[in-house]
Amino acid sequence: MKDNLLQASSEPLLNYFNNIIPLNAEETQLVTEFFKSRLYRKKQYVLQENDVCNQFNFVVRGCLRMYKIDEKGNTHILQFASENWWLSDIGSFHQKKPSELCIDALEDTMILQISYENLIRLYISAPKFDRIFRVLIEDSFVTLQNRLLQNISSTAEDRYLSFLKTYSHLSNRLSQTQIASFLGITPEFLSKLKAKLLKEKS
Repeated sequence: MKDNLLQASSEPLLNYFNNIIPLNAEETQLVTEFFKSRLYRKKQYVLQENDVCNQFNFVVRGCLRMYKIDEKGNTHILQFASENWWLSDIGSFHQKKPSELCIDALEDTMILQISYENLIRLYISAPKFDRIFRVLIEDSFVTLQNRLLQNISSTAEDRYLSFLKTYSHLSNRLSQTQIASFLGITPEFLSKLKAKLLKEKS
């Protein structure tokens, strides 16, 4: 029963890998061997500040957020991750240093995780995964670069419209406070912005 559950939860991850480079039977077996499934309840931490990020996380279902709380207690959300997205503090994971970030579950969330040690074993066992994870890291870097560029060169309205495009599947699953935190604006300003856009549309 447990094996069947793991097999079922591995399917989205296998599909993700196969869309980058098709896997053979042996490589598929390595994925089910090295990745472990885990369920996080809503509000449960996947990673807490000052802990080392020991797992690379693939979301099967549910939603995670990665964020930083500043000295004034304000929350700054860097990234959301829902179905078929990855979310980890890559710097902490690869450099084995304490993370400055937190990751928690916004909903009950099923994740497939691989440890650093098992990721290295996966690379050695099947070099194809070295290429797959290089693509994955490059895509993540491009996403973060675009987000940084957007934050320094776009208006709040443009950032909100871009958010709706990128996270259209999540906009109804996130609170206004969470969306505002991601955009770097207050919930009150987001409310005014939404009212303005609604008025322009009508």
